[in-house]
Amino acid sequence: MLSLIAKRLIHALPILFGVTLLVFALIQMMPGTIADLMVPPGSPPELVAEIGKLYGFDRPVWEQYLRWLFQVLSGNLGLSVATGKPVAAELFAALSNTLKITIAAAILGFGLAILFGAIAAIYHRRWPDRVFSVLMTAGLSLPNYWLAILCVAIFSVKLRWLPPQGIGPAGLPLHWDQWKFMILPVIALSMIPIGVVGRLVRATVLDILSQEFITALEARGLPWRRIWLHIAKNAAPAALALMGLQFGYMIGGSILIETVFNWPGTGQLLNQAIFTRDVTMIQATVLLLAVIFVAVNLLVDILQGAIDPRMRR
Repeated sequence: MLSLIAKRLIHALPILFGVTLLVFALIQMMPGTIADLMVPPGSPPELVAEIGKLYGFDRPVWEQYLRWLFQVLSGNLGLSVATGKPVAAELFAALSNTLKITIAAAILGFGLAILFGAIAAIYHRRWPDRVFSVLMTAGLSLPNYWLAILCVAIFSVKLRWLPPQGIGPAGLPLHWDQWKFMILPVIALSMIPIGVVGRLVRATVLDILSQEFITALEARGLPWRRIWLHIAKNAAPAALALMGLQFGYMIGGSILIETVFNWPGTGQLLNQAIFTRDVTMIQATVLLLAVIFVAVNLLVDILQGAIDPRMRR
């Protein structure tokens, strides 16, 4: 198991290096120089040159990259161009807010996906299969931002049960005054994982139920609760892999949900940074989201190896 962890860590290092290279290159490929993006339109060339010299944009590209990379590795993400505050403080405060709704949406979405997919497989071609298949297809097909707007229109505007926007009191969501602000964003964010993961679970469980070892276990008189443990163990690696990808997509794709609900997370922070042309914040936010995506999938690979011995080879 330790060798598997070491191999996965070694494989992750060049991926992380590639992520930093890609993030830096994307900023460099933007139209105009980075100094041009940091000053108001129509600014005199002298001001642009001074800004470029201040931030080191007048140096060769490879030197700019190495300087930025060493700063990132030391924990220095620079100063926000728009606010002048340290990027790390703003970014990690926004990340904690994003994780609140993302983790809750992952628990809800993955839990319902496993439940719906398993029930649909057990009652294959019967009415529970049709009902849950329609629900999973709807979750996969409906845009989550459209569902977010619909939830606001129904539960906030029409029924007035839940607040339409905001984050509520600070701290962990331990009481209703905090949870009531999270319910609608969590529901909207969890719909796509319900559809994607649920359909995979249904297909995987159907395939396992059709295999000969299930018939052999039944013939030996093994109770179905024990048989389901074998089914879950065989279905877990594929489901975990997709859950890891979906969790990464949920963190990175929360920008629309956070914009609809005015939720101060990384998505809204990135959206504001794009409109204010805050290059430093854009670069740091995209890098952090990419690193989280890689880290989540690294953790999923290790969990797959712990569950399935074949993955350790």
